[in-house]
Amino acid sequence: MQEGGILMNLRSLQYFVAVAEELNISRAAKRLNMSQPPLSNQIKSLEYELNTVLFVRGKRQLELTESGRLLYRRAKEILSLTDKAESEILSMSQGISGTISLGLVEGMAPDIAAEWLASFNRQYPLVRFRIFDGNNDDLVEKMRSGIISLAVITAPCNQSLLNSFSVGKEQIAAYMRKGHPLARSGKDTVSISDLIGEPLIVSSSRTMIDTVYKWFRNEKAEPNIVCEMNSYLDAAALAGRGMGISIFPKTAYIPNNSIVSKELSGKDKLIEYLFVWRKGHPLPTVEEAFIDYVKNAVSGN
Repeated sequence: MQEGGILMNLRSLQYFVAVAEELNISRAAKRLNMSQPPLSNQIKSLEYELNTVLFVRGKRQLELTESGRLLYRRAKEILSLTDKAESEILSMSQGISGTISLGLVEGMAPDIAAEWLASFNRQYPLVRFRIFDGNNDDLVEKMRSGIISLAVITAPCNQSLLNSFSVGKEQIAAYMRKGHPLARSGKDTVSISDLIGEPLIVSSSRTMIDTVYKWFRNEKAEPNIVCEMNSYLDAAALAGRGMGISIFPKTAYIPNNSIVSKELSGKDKLIEYLFVWRKGHPLPTVEEAFIDYVKNAVSGN
């Protein structure tokens, strides 16, 4: 750090975040609606101020140094908190208002949340929502970096990091091409023992992968996972092409002439959805109000 202390301001952090996300000065300058030389000078000034190198030039693009990666995480948190502070101040003068950033894991989460969003918006018409999708790992990382404050993910979750409560459950199903022997077996369900040796397509969520391994080890076997992916639609498409059997929540199924959906048998073949937010991180009034609203909706109050 240079003598005189750190003089970083919000604008310099916004400039840095744009370059860190684009990893290209030209693209970042275009995104910020400014020319390249002033932006380059801002980054150099920030590096001088912090007495560190934030970027190195790679073969095709800039690369963040370890210091750059740390500053990126902190800058995102600072900018997010600034936005939240602004929303909270506005809500104090206008009643409950502002933007709620909410992450929704694929599966039944969007259906679960839809009624909350509509009802809360009717009650508080000045509130807006910013919705992000992804798997558990994506959403928790977005929460860590301050991009979102609230999320619906699948259990289990890191209890030391997140507050949580249950908002619903759904059955896990297997999706396979119509010509597959299991599709023509006449049974309404498929067991894990039926899937031993079968090529499997599963969610890339670490939680789901660990769960699948647990199921198979109970049968003294190992799953033959050939593909991990986020998109339910893409997983169904691959199953229809005969690449393997997709293991995803039941609501992932969209009527498709090329595939058959069958529930996995067993009481433990369920996904539980959790409403989560970070521990130890104060939330603006609008998000606190939304948490209370969801708790009451789930409890039936």
